[in-house]
This record gives sequence, C-alpha cells and structure tokens, in this order.
Amino acid sequence: TFAALQAFSKTNPMLSTIAVVAATIAVATVIDRALRNNTTANPSKSLYDFNLKNIKGQEWSLDELKGKVTLVVNVASKCGFTPQYKGLESLYQKYKDQGFTIIGCPCNQFGSQEPGSSEEIVSFCSRTYDVTFPLSQKLDVNGSNEHELYSFLKSSQPGIMGIQMIKWNFEKFLVDKNGKVVRRYSSMTKPDDIAKDVEEYLKA
Repeated sequence: TFAALQAFSKTNPMLSTIAVVAATIAVATVIDRALRNNTTANPSKSLYDFNLKNIKGQEWSLDELKGKVTLVVNVASKCGFTPQYKGLESLYQKYKDQGFTIIGCPCNQFGSQEPGSSEEIVSFCSRTYDVTFPLSQKLDVNGSNEHELYSFLKSSQPGIMGIQMIKWNFEKFLVDKNGKVVRRYSSMTKPDDIAKDVEEYLKA
C-alpha cells in the first residue's frame, strides 16, 4: 500500500499528500477500534459508578466525589510532560476548597515512562512537585486490560476524528458535579489553561 502511494506521489504530489493523510487516519482508526473494550458511551453512567484502587492499594469508591468537579489525568514520572505535575498541584490548591479535585492515574503504557512501584511514585511526586492530590494505583488506559473508568471517559469524550484511544501521558478529562465528562484535553494543554473551565463548572 505504501509502495503504491510512493509511486503515485511522483506523478501526483498534491493528491498523494491527501492520500497519505487519509491512509494515516484510516490506520489510526483501525488501531483505535482494535484497542477498545467494545464500550460505548452510556448516558446513565457517571464517574460515581466506578471504583479505583488508590496508590496505597486500598479500594476507593468514586461515589465519594459526588458534587465535585474532577480532573482525571494519566500521569508518568519520566515524561517530557511530567513538569505538568507542578501546574496540576497549583490548580488543585487554588480550587480544592471550592469543590474541585484531581485524580492522577499512573500509567506505564507510553514509552515505559512510569516504571516504578507505588512507593517510588509517591516519593517522586511528593519530593519533586509537592503533590497532594489523590493518586490511583498504576493502571492501563488503553487495550484489553484498560481500566473500566477509562473506557467510560474515552467513550464519553472521544478525541479528534472520533478516535477514543489515549495518545500519550497527561491527557486530561474534566468531569462536572454530576459525574459527566464535559471536556477532554490533550497532553499539550497546560493545567493553567484549564482553570477557566474549572471555574465555569464550579459555578454551574
């Protein structure tokens, strides 16, 4: 297929670019479908229907977050976006007394950039960025072993071209006071840039 596209590009450079883009999107879509857990958005579901294990391995019912605005982030300790921990902690400190919280979900699926144990993750976050917002145990956000919370988040707010898969560390989902996913942000979006949305949903 790519050999044919290469030959085609020599005589039709403009059309070949369009073809390559279309082929790339098609491949990404196929990969995304293969990675899904065959879940679709269920309007009756909310964040509060799920449990996590916290970083200490204890069962955590997210039902206790009812009435809060919540930001869910897949995090990693050895990523180029890891300094976003500082911005996330600042966001948490600024709005936590107004009913806002953050759930950091360590994940080792992207470049093996979260290789440590729970104890090592806690130590790194505390020592390097003074993180105080809640962390879950390490989990998968894509694939056959992805956590059901992430199946819910991704199907509620698919990304560009409807692709659900998480692309990299530090993607973010904003959940309103009713437990519904209202915004999805890429890894490139800095925590400071989310503040206005947090304020909007705190006032709602």
